[in-house]
Amino acid sequence: MSKNPKIRTAKEIEQIFNVLRVVMATIIALLFAFLVILLVSDDPMGSISSFIVGPLTTFRRFGEVVSKVVPLLFTGAAVCFIFSANQTNMAVEGGFTVGALGATIIAVYVHPGNTILHIALCCIAGGVFGMIAAAIPAIMYVKFNAKPVVSSLMMNYVCMYIALGLINHPMRDNNAGFNASATFDATAQIPKLIARTDIHAGLIIGLVVIVFSYIYLYRSQNGYEIRVVGKNTDFATYCGMPVKKVLMKSQLIGGFLAGVGGAVEVLSMYTRFQYSGNTGLGFDGIMVGIMAGYNPKLVPLAAFFYAYVKEGAAILARATDIPVELVSIIQAIIIMLVVAERFLYKQKHRMMVKAAEKELEFRNQQAAKEAE
Repeated sequence: MSKNPKIRTAKEIEQIFNVLRVVMATIIALLFAFLVILLVSDDPMGSISSFIVGPLTTFRRFGEVVSKVVPLLFTGAAVCFIFSANQTNMAVEGGFTVGALGATIIAVYVHPGNTILHIALCCIAGGVFGMIAAAIPAIMYVKFNAKPVVSSLMMNYVCMYIALGLINHPMRDNNAGFNASATFDATAQIPKLIARTDIHAGLIIGLVVIVFSYIYLYRSQNGYEIRVVGKNTDFATYCGMPVKKVLMKSQLIGGFLAGVGGAVEVLSMYTRFQYSGNTGLGFDGIMVGIMAGYNPKLVPLAAFFYAYVKEGAAILARATDIPVELVSIIQAIIIMLVVAERFLYKQKHRMMVKAAEKELEFRNQQAAKEAE
């Protein structure tokens, strides 16, 4: 018996509402931000205009948006792998930091003499460091059932202090005038794509990572296993899937991508390691991953929106009396609404019921025709 192509399936309805929830959450968050501006600002219309169109007023400002997108591509993709397996491993932040550290070690102390080879070695080293950072909470969960949300948050501090300890002491450049490593070898620097902007070749690497992540998660058996384990561990076990192996695999890949992101960011935006703490880009990646519904193909869109809002808020803070913390308010509202399972639940349930009724009616009509 055929299916009416005009009737949406439960899976299609679920996908529609996953996107709709993010869109509605974003609209509500922006409306709340506009309300705050109206109540606080002496020039509310000018402030709103700076926030909305500020990043588009000059090419340099738009370049800032694009450069802010790049690290979010890596951390957002990493979150897609980790959270698709239903693991709240927050070590993306620490993985990003030690990824920058790993790249720094290669960029300062290894001199292959070839730009492509040097950058590749730096990215691989950063990825390995990031993979180790994500692996430790994953192993603690698989072996000892330690809650990954706790162990991974602690791991972020371990990563940060290891990186700062090495940079501030054995790797410190005493001639720099501040706590920083020695300068990177020229062959390790990721070149700019567009002059007079911060848009660099890391954007291309990030887009390649997005394509790889989508193909792996949604077009391969390994990716299917990760998603099944994330949806229902008991069902995956019943089907004979190696659950623990799949969990470890998802965390290792996610950590590797986060580490590569740290490597790309430090090699493209700086001439030496000069972070004084965690960057926050790992946690921003969690935000991007949530907005993308853990689907890599939506990460660039979510990353661009988030970077645009951050740049708009920065312009707003410089030009008006509105603090840059407005972004944190928007971020908090979006997360609360997206993770709220009952948000738009009634509308989704109503649509599913109507689809089921139409499907039943269609099948009855088909049965009547066949009986004739």
